[in-house]
Amino acid sequence: MKAKYRFILAVVVLGLLMTGPFVVSSLLVWLDMKEAERNLLVELLVSRLPVGTMMTMCGFAIGVLVLHKLFKQYVEGLLRMSETLRLMLGANRDFRVTLDGPPEVQQLAMAANDLAQQRDVLMNDVDAQIGRAKASVEEEKNRLAALMSELAQAVVVCNLDGRILLYNNRARLQFKALALGPTSVSGGALIGLGRSIFSILEKNQVEHAQEVIRQRLGAGKTAISNFITTTRGGQLLRVQMVPVLAAASGEGEAAMSGYVLTVENITRSIELEARRDQVLHSLTEGSRSALGNIRAAVANLIDYPEMEPELRERFVKVVDDEAARMSQRLDQTMVEFSDSMKTRWPLEDILGIDIIAAAQRRINEKLNLPTKTEELDDALWVKADSFSLVFALVFLAAKLQDHYEPRELRFRLKSEGKLAYLDLIWAGPAMSSETFYTWEMDSMQVGSETTPLSIRDVIDRHGGEIWYQREKAAHRAFFRFVLPVATPEVEQDQEDRKRGSSRPEYYDFDLFNFADKSIDLERKLSDLTCTVFDTETTGLEPSNGDEIIQIGAARIVNNRLLRQEVFDQIIDPECPLKPESIPIHGITEDMVRGKPTIDVILPAFHEFCEDTVLIAHNAAFDMRFLQLKEERTGIRFSQPVLDTLLLSAVVHPNQESHKLDVILERLGIHIASRHNALEDALATGEVFLKLVPLLEEKGIVTVRQALEASEKTYFARVKY
Repeated sequence: MKAKYRFILAVVVLGLLMTGPFVVSSLLVWLDMKEAERNLLVELLVSRLPVGTMMTMCGFAIGVLVLHKLFKQYVEGLLRMSETLRLMLGANRDFRVTLDGPPEVQQLAMAANDLAQQRDVLMNDVDAQIGRAKASVEEEKNRLAALMSELAQAVVVCNLDGRILLYNNRARLQFKALALGPTSVSGGALIGLGRSIFSILEKNQVEHAQEVIRQRLGAGKTAISNFITTTRGGQLLRVQMVPVLAAASGEGEAAMSGYVLTVENITRSIELEARRDQVLHSLTEGSRSALGNIRAAVANLIDYPEMEPELRERFVKVVDDEAARMSQRLDQTMVEFSDSMKTRWPLEDILGIDIIAAAQRRINEKLNLPTKTEELDDALWVKADSFSLVFALVFLAAKLQDHYEPRELRFRLKSEGKLAYLDLIWAGPAMSSETFYTWEMDSMQVGSETTPLSIRDVIDRHGGEIWYQREKAAHRAFFRFVLPVATPEVEQDQEDRKRGSSRPEYYDFDLFNFADKSIDLERKLSDLTCTVFDTETTGLEPSNGDEIIQIGAARIVNNRLLRQEVFDQIIDPECPLKPESIPIHGITEDMVRGKPTIDVILPAFHEFCEDTVLIAHNAAFDMRFLQLKEERTGIRFSQPVLDTLLLSAVVHPNQESHKLDVILERLGIHIASRHNALEDALATGEVFLKLVPLLEEKGIVTVRQALEASEKTYFARVKY
């Protein structure tokens, strides 16, 4: 029986106790009295009935007040204590019972807190032992994660259902660049733990590769398979698959439990190869006819030495014209070949002093020319192809040695803004601009080492510049190389690392047994793939024109909140912000103007949370905003929605508040900031993960049970 029904029953009993004995006694006396005595009694009672009734009512009211006070202090107080004790047992070990109520209840609370303290000491000891036991396993995982994160190749590990259970940062960046349409907004949702690799790669090709590997395993050959596939955007990917073998049981062969994919985008290289093939084809086929004409003309000149001068001149002109075209074609081929070589050069971040040190070693070895340094910025990083740059420096040093015979060379390195200045200095006579131009445009050669590239090619590839400059006062001159200073690669990556407390969560080996086929209401809450989300809006009245200005979301997979796989987007509401709302969410007019509108963002968010259960705090408010955009955008969110406000009311029905801040404190969750859509979504995710075991204690295990329990709470009646 619920507490409020027991209170009503107690009030009824109190009323009966106050009036029942008097009524029964009066009835027995009435039956034993004679007629005259009854009339006399009636006269006496009627005149005094108002006073008696008032006294009875007052007594009853005082009794109800006393009963209510006792009920609040003992019954409801003990119920709240019971909920608090369950919190201490599961979701928040640090929570303690507040010493409130009558002395007896406070004594009970103190005893419970003492027991909790003793329990914590024991659990800390157990946790320490478990931590030591798991340390080696965690170390192995961290080594693998470190190896994967630093690999230059894109690597993805999947289980046999094609669900991604591990990927590295290179894969994330590569697939993010391939995102098209809605997925190209705010991070691209193509890759993520628990997502299907078949949204990126062709399923039939992946399954065929698995079959090839099984056959090779059966034949005792190296288990590897390669294939090339195309993405939706027409990009070509070269994929190599190797199997992940489960631990062998008995003497049988280990079964394949998953596979590792190494993915390389070869679109650019294929284009370059096709371009080179076309150049070679043009060179060979184009030269064939010219060579035939030359041979025919020369044969006629040899066979008919007595031919007319006019005819001879025509044959000679044919030879001259065809030879000129062949020469032009060869020059064009060399230019295109050089361009293709330049595009293949990767530019790496490298310390400028390392380039200078390499150049000094090469000059000393090749030219036996002394070198020194002056004014070096030791901490200056440049973005360069070190080999070609060092080759250019040695080439210039060789030219200087041949023409001006300097006694030594000096290097200088400094920076101004985003540019680095690398100077090659020598003492000697001035050189002409024509000489420098010739050196700049000639193909480089140092001893027996040659390259079709010129110094100008090298400079253009670096996006820099080079010039010759004279220092008259010092009687010396220098070549100045202007190079780009290296900058951090991707600012978003740094934000991601700041958001995560440690290494990015790109792996979850528990997903080897993951088998999520669709949203099933009978699925356990602890096994769900969810999207926790939150919105920031211009106001609190969606039906009166308020608009969404930010959507933040994160995924929960395998009972883990993935802080690296998030959706975070500011939205232009196409209407003025309400001044009173700006101090709350901190989003200003300048921040929203020019951002994508809801027409662009909502399809992207819909794809981000596809095939997942939606979770929000006070979800009715956020869902109302989304529902009002259904007609405009054609996007409908039809998946189940769980509300942490309602789930909190299910778990703790006797608590006075279920605001997000209160729940966070109650469950011992600490967050950096509030009223930012992404941060609130992450906080909601933490709350949901804490509520799941508390719901299980109440027998609420599946999605359907959670939805049915939520609908019975008082807060489910709130409409927006």
